[in-house]
Amino acid sequence: MTSLPTQSTGKKLGLVIDLDTCVGCHACSVNCKEWNSGGHAAPLTDLEPYGANPDGVWFNRVHSFEVGEGDTGRTVYFPKSCLHCDEPACVTVCPTGASYKRVEDGIVLVDEDKCIGCKLCSWACPYGAREYDPTEGVMKKCTLCIDRIYNENLPEAERVPVCVSTCPASARHFGDLGDPNSEVSQLVASRGGVDLMPEMGYQPVNKYLPPRPKVTNDSVHLAAGLTPTAPDSAGKFLQWVDRLLSP
Repeated sequence: MTSLPTQSTGKKLGLVIDLDTCVGCHACSVNCKEWNSGGHAAPLTDLEPYGANPDGVWFNRVHSFEVGEGDTGRTVYFPKSCLHCDEPACVTVCPTGASYKRVEDGIVLVDEDKCIGCKLCSWACPYGAREYDPTEGVMKKCTLCIDRIYNENLPEAERVPVCVSTCPASARHFGDLGDPNSEVSQLVASRGGVDLMPEMGYQPVNKYLPPRPKVTNDSVHLAAGLTPTAPDSAGKFLQWVDRLLSP
């Protein structure tokens, strides 16, 4: 029997999401729901899915923002799920230890046998990544498809989160962000990938690649304070997104 490490291995599995190529098709959300309805965190409750007030548990959500008017208008798509933080507030506040961060790969999970459904983790998470399942009475969240990425019965190319495998625009990338030489780390370095709400201090593992500025009079980039020559354009874009997502 293989023993699990008791100290962090430095491995940080996570996602890199390219906001320049995301088309807002919601394929990641739908396929995530389908896979996880029978996966590690199953079932995922649906409440009145065809009624006037549908509700339920979703691990991936895509926010859409309309910015500008007329020819200068643009739709900005912003996918969001658990960011598997290095310093996860959800783990810190959990009174039963149900929320935990795996030392072997950095994935944040919920032990549903220990969860009492108190929702403290959802209140602590600034990213809105926690989902309360009223049918099960427990909290649930993105698992990075842990039942796929380690499944040796699948071809190696398919051992990625289902949101990554289903993205038609290849806007989602998966890998070890703790390895500076990995493909995802190199992608973040080359494109100026950034954290969401870094000022919170939770050090999210998942990174976002900002849209490439197109023209200087594009209202989206002007609203975010971007120009093609701005050295800190990535940070300014995420600050703009933070304002959009704030209540």
